[in-house]
Amino acid sequence: MNIRSVGLIYQRELKSYFSSLTAYVVIIMFLLITGYFFYTLLATFSIVSFQAQTDPMLAKQYQLLNINETVVRPLFGSISIIMLLMTPLLTMRLFAEEKKSGTIELLLTFPINDIDITLGKYLACFTVLMTMLLLTATYPALLIILGDPEIKPILTGYLGLVFMGAAFVALGIFASSLTENQIVSASISFGMLFFFWLISYSVQLVSAGLGKFLGYLSINTHIDSLSKGVLDSEDIIYYLCFIVMFLFLTLRSLEANRWR
Repeated sequence: MNIRSVGLIYQRELKSYFSSLTAYVVIIMFLLITGYFFYTLLATFSIVSFQAQTDPMLAKQYQLLNINETVVRPLFGSISIIMLLMTPLLTMRLFAEEKKSGTIELLLTFPINDIDITLGKYLACFTVLMTMLLLTATYPALLIILGDPEIKPILTGYLGLVFMGAAFVALGIFASSLTENQIVSASISFGMLFFFWLISYSVQLVSAGLGKFLGYLSINTHIDSLSKGVLDSEDIIYYLCFIVMFLFLTLRSLEANRWR
């Protein structure tokens, strides 16, 4: 791996993102949708808190006065789903556009390793995604100013979103390496991400051993403990393995292109 080559590819891709409307549209839509969910959750919490002042049993029964459980955790859940929907729109062009325009052959003939190309593109897309996440930090900042949430679940929850986003990008860049059609790339990415998301719902339908295995494979179950403030190495290892596996598959896909 050549750090200079990775840096050149990274700069090229990042410039490509922000020289077109793609990044701006995705970021704006992401902020509008997450902002709507944040407003709805906070407004609901405010209304229920006001009602609980006259009916203490309401708060005791549903634990609705816990701002972390009522606002923060649902917000992280909403952000993760919206991120799942938006990430394929960022990754679909990474290799598919190169293939369609024919520049992939020229790129692969340069004295640059496949891993340099893959990492440069991956880091550029990940930077755009982290920009989106960073802008949502205004939501918990408002909660800290207006309320009294626990800080640790917010920090670990964001850490979980960072790892989840990194995993989404790794799968998305692999999907983009499989085709020259951006729509097909996005569709493959959507389908695979939803598969890893939905398998957690099959846990109750199978045996205990298989259910535990499916639960571990599910990409969304690993953010649950992080959003509660529990930093488990098992969750971190899962996301790291997920990222490495799909980056490795991307490299194999690029290698296959060289032999065609």
